[in-house]
Amino acid sequence: MRVYVPLTLPGLAEAYKAGEVGAGPLVAYAVTPALREWYLSEDVEELEYAALGRASLASLRLLAQDPGAPRRRVVVAVDVPDGQVSGDAGRGPDPGTPGEVRVAGAVALAKVASVHVDSADAEEDVAAAAGALQAADGGDDDAQFVVDGAEDHELLWYATQEIPNLVGSRD
Repeated sequence: MRVYVPLTLPGLAEAYKAGEVGAGPLVAYAVTPALREWYLSEDVEELEYAALGRASLASLRLLAQDPGAPRRRVVVAVDVPDGQVSGDAGRGPDPGTPGEVRVAGAVALAKVASVHVDSADAEEDVAAAAGALQAADGGDDDAQFVVDGAEDHELLWYATQEIPNLVGSRD
């Protein structure tokens, strides 16, 4: 199963150094029955894109908690065995988060299919969105507009061989 794990650039650097993504269980997003119901599509590519979008919002939440991290959303696409993924057929612990799943245990970096990261020109909008997230969660429409502004930026696709360049490693 392809899952999308939200990270930050420091989290990606940590994964690169450790050779694995997280210690588990990892919060991730996937094409699940709940996501299909929420997104109202049967097109697999559209559903994968929706799962990626859910993970990019989760990455934004991680950025809001880490003011020192560069203001760029990061999502890692990983292929894991179905048996390693849990959550009421994808409903996750909160029915308000369709597609949210848990991945048991760490995932070897070798299982990463691709990395998706904001370009540098998105940093200002992503920073504003991270700052507005709490107010948006509280129902502030203006803050939600700011959060939605980050979604105007497409995450760029990177091959796993490009991770060292993304995290500034000279290994």
